Amino acid sequence: MRTRRTSGAVRRDDIRQHNLSLVLSHVHRDGALTRAELTQRLHLSRSTVGALVAELALLELVQEVVPTGGVGVGRPSHVVAPHAAGPYAVGVDVDIAHVTVAAITLGGTIAAREVIATDGVVQPDGLVRLVVDALAPLRSAVASPGRMSGVGVSVPGTVDVTSRCVGVAPNLGWEGVPLGEMLQDVLPPQVPVVLGNDADLAVLAEHQRGNARDCDDVVFLIGRIGVGAGIIINGVPVHGRDGRAGEIGHNVLDPTGPLCHCGKHGCIETFLGESALLDLAGRRLPRTDARVAALFADARDGDTAALGAVKAAAETLGRTIANLLNTLNPERVILGGSMGEVLDLARPEVEAAVTRYTFGAAGPGVVLSLPAFGPDSALVGAGEVAFTALLADPR
Repeated sequence: MRTRRTSGAVRRDDIRQHNLSLVLSHVHRDGALTRAELTQRLHLSRSTVGALVAELALLELVQEVVPTGGVGVGRPSHVVAPHAAGPYAVGVDVDIAHVTVAAITLGGTIAAREVIATDGVVQPDGLVRLVVDALAPLRSAVASPGRMSGVGVSVPGTVDVTSRCVGVAPNLGWEGVPLGEMLQDVLPPQVPVVLGNDADLAVLAEHQRGNARDCDDVVFLIGRIGVGAGIIINGVPVHGRDGRAGEIGHNVLDPTGPLCHCGKHGCIETFLGESALLDLAGRRLPRTDARVAALFADARDGDTAALGAVKAAAETLGRTIANLLNTLNPERVILGGSMGEVLDLARPEVEAAVTRYTFGAAGPGVVLSLPAFGPDSALVGAGEVAFTALLADPR
């Protein structure tokens, strides 16, 4: 008896959509590319690439420029770039001290931003109002104010990306917050809202267009008030069952250590968080962005207490990185926020601790680096996920 094949044929329109998505994704990620480069990358014919580019141009997603001059022989290949009046995404980066809302164009350029101080208190309802209030000035700063493609939100806590619910965000005091639905309720239905953990979005940005583009096994260790890790293994983001993967800040280093706001004692965060760094320097005042910046500035100027605090943190940071290497075996660890400052100021101490605590040898090729986007990695990552729907179906 012959078995009937149950898989349906792929429709021509589905193939067309897939190919449009490929072209737009390459231009979005890499910027201006020639038709010849797109043809080579996508293994499509020149005529097919030309037709795809023409359709994307009609949709005002890309624009073409014909180069002039030069010494080459024959007709120069058209250059395809993101459209100057194309759609934009809104990226939102939530931190305990401030919320940043930015308009990010195709190609990943931050066109405008609004930074709103929070005085250390961010409530879900208040955050929704902040985002909505920030949209008007952002619209006035972009070339196509009516073409908002999506809103991506970076949160310092666990996020279920399917339900768009914030599970636990201890530094914000949130638990079980349906933030995605709350934002979707006040935005047009055709504007999707996507949520992500801040470290997860930071590693996504660095992997797609930053300092991890050339490797598929990478961890982004972010230090703010808390400490978290974004993880990509074999090119695939690791979120865990309900978004809790990477909550390394609440791994316990010393059960007799300081009390953490999560209720446990001796979490990594109590040794490496920004409040802990201030305490190590003898600056036992409430944490503010200005005080943290002053600590690192003073350390650079040779202040004994400040530099001593940084070097003390370097030992713990090295142990933390070694644990990541032993568990995940990445080829690159990117350190952002205050962790990046510690690496910049005390790299020899960090690397020595990594060597001491890594099983065997860290091995050649393991790189500790700073993020390409500085403090904006999570914000850029929020913009990336906000473009997901458009990139999947440019029509």
